[in-house]
Amino acid sequence: MNILNSVIKFFVGDKQQKDLKSLQPIVNGVKKFESEISYLSNDALRAKTQEFKDKLKAATKDFEDKIIELEEEAKKATIDRQEEIYTEIDALKDTSYKASEEVLMEIMPEAFAVIKETAIRFVKNEEIEVTATPFDRELSAKRAHITLKNDKAFWANSWDAAGKPVTWDMIHYDVQLIGGSVLHQGKIAEMMTGEGKTLVSTLPVYLNALSGKGVHLVTVNDYLAKRDSAWMGPIFEFHGLSTDCIDYHQPNSDARRKAYNADITYGTNNEFGFDYLRDNMASSKDDLVQRAPNYAIIDEVDSVLIDDARTPLIISGPVHQGDRHEFNELKPLVADLVELQRKHLVGVLAESKKLISEGKDKEGGFLLLRVYRGLPKNKALIKFLSQEGIKQLLQKTENHYMQDNNKLMPEVDEDLWFVVEEKNNQIDLTDKGIAHLSEITKNDNFFVLPDIGVKVGQIDQSEGSAEEKASQKEELYRDFSIKSERIHTMNQLLKAYTVFEKDVEYVVMENKVMIVDEQTGRIMDGRRYSDGLHQAIEAKENVKIEDATQTFATVTLQNYFRMYRKLAGMTGTAVTEAGEFWEIYKLDVVEIPTNKPVTRDDKEDLVYKTSREKYNAVIDDIVKLVSEKRPVLVGTTSVEISELLGRMLQMRKIPHNILNAKLHKREADIVAEAGKPGVVTIATNMAGRGTDIKLTEDVKKAGGLAIIGTERHDSRRVDRQLRGRAGRQGDVGSSQFYVALDDNLMRLFGSDRIAKMMDRMGLKEGEVIQHSMITKSIERAQKKVEENNFGIRKRLLEYDDIMNSQREFVYKRRRNALDGKRLQVDIANMIYETCESIVIKNKAVKDFQNFEFELIRFSSMSSPITEADFEKLSEKEITDKLYEIVTSHYKTKIEKNAVLAYPVIKGVYENEGDRYERIVVPFTDGIKSLQVVTNLKEAYETQGKSLITDFEKNITLAIIDENWKEHLRKMDDLKQSVQNASYEQKDPLLIYKFEAFELFKLTVDEINKEVLSFLFKGELPTQDTNQISEARQQKRERLNTSKAEVQNSTEKAIANSRQQQQAPVETIVREQPKIGRNEKVTIKNVMTGEEKEVKFKQAIPLLDSGNWVVK
Repeated sequence: MNILNSVIKFFVGDKQQKDLKSLQPIVNGVKKFESEISYLSNDALRAKTQEFKDKLKAATKDFEDKIIELEEEAKKATIDRQEEIYTEIDALKDTSYKASEEVLMEIMPEAFAVIKETAIRFVKNEEIEVTATPFDRELSAKRAHITLKNDKAFWANSWDAAGKPVTWDMIHYDVQLIGGSVLHQGKIAEMMTGEGKTLVSTLPVYLNALSGKGVHLVTVNDYLAKRDSAWMGPIFEFHGLSTDCIDYHQPNSDARRKAYNADITYGTNNEFGFDYLRDNMASSKDDLVQRAPNYAIIDEVDSVLIDDARTPLIISGPVHQGDRHEFNELKPLVADLVELQRKHLVGVLAESKKLISEGKDKEGGFLLLRVYRGLPKNKALIKFLSQEGIKQLLQKTENHYMQDNNKLMPEVDEDLWFVVEEKNNQIDLTDKGIAHLSEITKNDNFFVLPDIGVKVGQIDQSEGSAEEKASQKEELYRDFSIKSERIHTMNQLLKAYTVFEKDVEYVVMENKVMIVDEQTGRIMDGRRYSDGLHQAIEAKENVKIEDATQTFATVTLQNYFRMYRKLAGMTGTAVTEAGEFWEIYKLDVVEIPTNKPVTRDDKEDLVYKTSREKYNAVIDDIVKLVSEKRPVLVGTTSVEISELLGRMLQMRKIPHNILNAKLHKREADIVAEAGKPGVVTIATNMAGRGTDIKLTEDVKKAGGLAIIGTERHDSRRVDRQLRGRAGRQGDVGSSQFYVALDDNLMRLFGSDRIAKMMDRMGLKEGEVIQHSMITKSIERAQKKVEENNFGIRKRLLEYDDIMNSQREFVYKRRRNALDGKRLQVDIANMIYETCESIVIKNKAVKDFQNFEFELIRFSSMSSPITEADFEKLSEKEITDKLYEIVTSHYKTKIEKNAVLAYPVIKGVYENEGDRYERIVVPFTDGIKSLQVVTNLKEAYETQGKSLITDFEKNITLAIIDENWKEHLRKMDDLKQSVQNASYEQKDPLLIYKFEAFELFKLTVDEINKEVLSFLFKGELPTQDTNQISEARQQKRERLNTSKAEVQNSTEKAIANSRQQQQAPVETIVREQPKIGRNEKVTIKNVMTGEEKEVKFKQAIPLLDSGNWVVK
């Protein structure tokens, strides 16, 4: 492969060198402006920001003016013209965006030079004096590092960064200028640990914030979001750009809306996604917090877009039909079944060992394969496989029985109760297992799915009335549903008992099952396995099984971040996933060179036969390094291994700290100690992200930080993260990985060539092999896993893309209803689509009577088309004619409603207009009633027209929401039911696509008919002012927010939304303590800086003026 890469590089060239060559002119451009800008005064430096903004405004002015002009025209235009106008507006917005991007590229070198000069001035000066602007005065009331004196503002170079005092001491390197330009171009900048990614982000963030459209900087946790916004914020605020962090504020609050309206907004990936979902559940325009997504930079982009890609964000509520899973009932059956198979396979393994020792490899290999397929994680089996030649025998036997599409595999499985496919986390009951369970339950059909097609055919051919046949079919479908649910529950319980290990994949804390992140080792609070697996593990561990919920809104991070006009990312490890970033997100990865050469010594892997030998060697190495006074960071892949190493070090009397999912709260303290001489830190990969281990001079002289990896991770990125903790900014250090043939990666995906080589060399217990060829072979095994995981994520995306197209359609209609501008076009489209639907449905079967009946049902008018015309005209002619007449009828109806409502509105306004601002007006269609909230003064001044517009908005929103929730429930059921298609040798995804399309078509049709029916039939119940009341603030429904953890199985890689999550306890937090009217307070004038102490009741009028604030 290396030879091939060398040949490709020779002919095509090195990508990194090409990228850097194209970016070098930008660095030269920045340097050209540096000397010029360095001579500017502080005020002139700040004035550059307004100069850049004016350039952008001038470039987009014509487009923006045209958009305003078209929006005014749309208010009076016909429906057809409105549709043309809005299409033109969308095109103009795209053109305006392109024009602004061209200007940003043009001013980029100068803008970068401005930010670099700002950083230099903050480093060189403890305080910077500038002429105070209104923005400075406003900030001085909230920021302690800004003080006012007459018309001057003084900016200190020390401030509070989320509770930690910092003094600005950073200036951008040349390589950071390259990183900034890569991020501005909407690419991923791969920068090594310690290269200052946070500082790099200031360059493109400032540049893109100039447009005023909003810049989002996305982090993996709220600590980083709060820290970075407070740490970098003053650099932007110095230039008049507002910054905020959404994680400081409550969801749906005015403060969070203000944070989104800031020029620069920091926050976590989850909160950005959840706010998108909350906005698309809002019932009023005032509840919206987000702007249109413009530009985002994702920190640790591989963690967010790769590791978290298969974790859908879900907002859910309780399921009224309760929890249908039978976990408690089936748990004893599964526990007995697993124990029965375990006991049986202990004997089979012993027999296999005996036959192999007698030289009967064929018979022994056959039994060995049976044990492997029955319990692959059995410790005795894993140990036996590490012996000379045994793994090769297993692989040879497996290859024989897998040929011809697993034709002979049933011979191996016939003696098993269930089969475990460990590589894709799949478990299947065998005929023997089903027979055993049927015997225990005394029901031969307890786990047997009926053949729906055959049974339906038999019912259709049987004698009996249509009602009896319908009843039999209903009973058949109900039986199928119950049994498929039972088989699903059984499979999840089997998986929980055989594949998922406590303290490896999850931990039990405070009587709850908590998932451990396979990448970082951190506990993923609030996240649950999907598809009922979490409930199965809860049943296994005898903790409370959480109630089932129903999805109200869901989106994957993949689809959320693809909505941004421009997306960029930064991380230390992206190049290994470059193909996936390009294929899914169209993001190019650019490797940024380090500021100083890396001097870390990365040693070749040490490979041992067994884990026992490997861990003994690790401990010996730690003892040696501690004696040399070097700090040691030991990376493990699970809580279990970190605790095992801890016990081994205790026996050697070596002091150490353990950092794992159980002890994650001590992370900051442990990491702070990790760089001191002779300190040993054991961490479950979590020291690999977002942490900086700083070394003393003594440590550097001793050889720097020593990294010891106790196992190769499935992903090369995680290994590179661990290595990257050492050697930051040219520091010395070393890294060494220890590998055993019975490690999970080697056991599942490792090449058998390594095992063969060790056997041929006659290595004895405890002896080790180390060679570059071995390291490359291990990396090939990691590539296999990465390819497998990419396939899973891509398949998940294919499922979610179907949901996403539906979600975009529904959310667009919701937004149009909330905004009101394009609602008339949507209503016209609903009328046309509904007319077309009933024409196509009834014209094909020539059913004029049903056509007329459906027309009356949705429009309250008899057919304007005669039966003769219905038979003679084409479908399109009937649809077009019907659309014109129904639209005219609708306009008449709406105008009549406004006329009827106006006297009531007039009466309320003239008698009680001074008491009410917003009122509730009831409407009914004779069956349902709807409370419409409207502005009383506006309704009076428009003679009832604004009330009717609000009526259209309210009914559209209410019916869309009701039907969308029901549709999501059906989609949840569909996702699970299509998985049974794999038993029929069919692709579940194809069936899902077809069924989802049909379901959505029915849902849209139902929404259209229900909305139109209410709009045509809805009216005020009586002409009485007493029915109108004041509109009060509605209390928001309390819903759950969660992330679903989907397992690495191609067949099961769908985000099933039956997440079980306790309703969060919501608390109201005051931003300031409550102040009594007679309490004394200190207030400050933001214009002059004057302070005085007065009673709060005397301060109220001053505070209301806007010039004074409470200090």
